[in-house]
Amino acid sequence: MSDRPANALRGEAEIVIDGTRLILRPSFAALVAAEEELGSLFDLVERAAGGRLLLSEIVTLFWHVTCDRPEHLTRDQLGEGMMKLGLAGVTPALKILLKQILSGGGA
Repeated sequence: MSDRPANALRGEAEIVIDGTRLILRPSFAALVAAEEELGSLFDLVERAAGGRLLLSEIVTLFWHVTCDRPEHLTRDQLGEGMMKLGLAGVTPALKILLKQILSGGGA
C-alpha cells in the first residue's frame, strides 16, 4: 500500500480496493512476470483493443504491476475488489497501463 499518489510520468496508475489504494507500476520486471503468465503483451493489447480481454487477464496484469502490494491481499481479493469497482472503475487504470506497455518509457 502506498501513501503517495500514482506518478503519471512513470506510467503509474492507481485503483482503490476495499479502501486500500494500490499503485500500479508497469516496471520491466513486473511486465516480464505478467508476460510469463499471460503470454505476449502485444497480443494482450490487441485483445484489449478488440474488446476480447478477459477479466482474469486484467486481474493477472494488475497483480503483477502492483508495487508494494499489501501482504494480506490475495489475487482473489484483488479480483473481487475489481468486480466491485466494475469495468467503469477499472478501465481508467487499464488504459494507462496499456498505453505504457505500447509506448514504453517511464518506470
